[in-house]
Amino acid sequence: MRRIGRFGAALLLATALTATPPGVSGAQEMSFSQAQLVRRLLPTVVNITARAEITPAPEPDMASAASRTAAAPQVRVNAGSGFVIDNSGQIATNWHVVVGAYEIVVTFFDGTRAPAKLVNASPLVDLAVIKVDLGHKLPATHWADSSKVQVGDPVLAIGNPLGIGLSVSGGLVSALNRNIMDTPYDDFIQTDAAINHGNSGGPLFDMKGEVIGVNSALISPTSGNAGLGFAMPSNDARFIIERLAHKDWRRPGYIGVRLQQVTPEMAAAIGLAEPVGSIVAEVEPGSPALHAGVRPGDVVLRYAGETPGDERALLRAVSRTEPGAAVPVVLRRAGQESEVTVTVGEWPVMWWESAESAAAHAPRFAVPHDLGLMAAPLTEAMRASYGAPAEAAHGVVLTGVLPGSDAAHRGLAAGDVIIQVNDAPVATPEDLQREIDKARADKREFALVLVQRKQQAMTVAQRPTAKWIALRVAGV
Repeated sequence: MRRIGRFGAALLLATALTATPPGVSGAQEMSFSQAQLVRRLLPTVVNITARAEITPAPEPDMASAASRTAAAPQVRVNAGSGFVIDNSGQIATNWHVVVGAYEIVVTFFDGTRAPAKLVNASPLVDLAVIKVDLGHKLPATHWADSSKVQVGDPVLAIGNPLGIGLSVSGGLVSALNRNIMDTPYDDFIQTDAAINHGNSGGPLFDMKGEVIGVNSALISPTSGNAGLGFAMPSNDARFIIERLAHKDWRRPGYIGVRLQQVTPEMAAAIGLAEPVGSIVAEVEPGSPALHAGVRPGDVVLRYAGETPGDERALLRAVSRTEPGAAVPVVLRRAGQESEVTVTVGEWPVMWWESAESAAAHAPRFAVPHDLGLMAAPLTEAMRASYGAPAEAAHGVVLTGVLPGSDAAHRGLAAGDVIIQVNDAPVATPEDLQREIDKARADKREFALVLVQRKQQAMTVAQRPTAKWIALRVAGV
């Protein structure tokens, strides 16, 4: 979940049901109905765990050039949410959840885990589509018409807050068309339903169980929920997601202008009776708008016969226009209205696609990534970089251990050296992987690893010694 700044809620119901069975109070019936709704929706929402490689910057005080180049890649783990958009297994989420990931795993409400592949993603609008193949059809969500959402409507957010697992929160629609300065097209639904990091990419449901938005951001003075969560409206999200889901889609419309909303002060300065329209601040070189004769200072009053409510609404209308369409645009220039025809182009590829959306590769020194270990050969440079014990004459040094993994739970940490697995000495990451694979092939639940712990400030009596650790290798 992106926290804006760089970038609660008891469950509520809208109205009492008109028919209440004898002996059941209205509150009891409402609660029962909402529980039924949640049970129906939970199978359509997933937890997402995405692993991506990060290369740490060299420490400024490293002793030598050799040690500076020895830094091994490490892993970032993103926890997020998603929801099934069709029976074939396509899942919508946020781009920032899966960006750069070499491994994406989704977990369903019943505990089923499955690998997912990235279908397509857009960093500009922070949306992505991934796909799982479970060999059978999946229950899918249904889109609502977000133009009908009103302030005060009750909503449910389902997702993976703080990575703890699928959770449900509820609240109200607090505001509409919020501009949180996240994209040029901001039109967020604001809600007080509890949304935290990890809810990113999850659905915001109405009381019919339809998706009215994609939970994407929060504003908070801390890292947690403060009652200010934001979801991309379903009409905008659906338009983009349906294009991301198909490889042969055409990019959204583009005319190449930078706009500002006309303020009361601007209106007074240019002789407008009231602040209406969007004023052109810049026209991109070679753009469709430039070819149509649009100039900085022009005020766009109507686009394709419609009057957008603000400059972001105008940009959204342009993006939804089929590239190649000739669209009438009414301008106000020097106190006079005129109409020009703009032939809409496609969004420039660099605005839509990202190199980070390409297939990522697992880090070079990964030892089964599901085990949570990163390892490298034990060289003097690596020993110095990670504080590996001097007593370790051979082995592989751990350069990273994923938080929450079984290895981390058993106390392994960067700088520890694995000397032996079961009865086999190891000297390279490949040796370590081979022995782990062998234990798995023998259907063992654990492998016994001999570890020399990282050097610490300690007395002679506390000098590091080798220690056997039973590391889980099955079911991870």
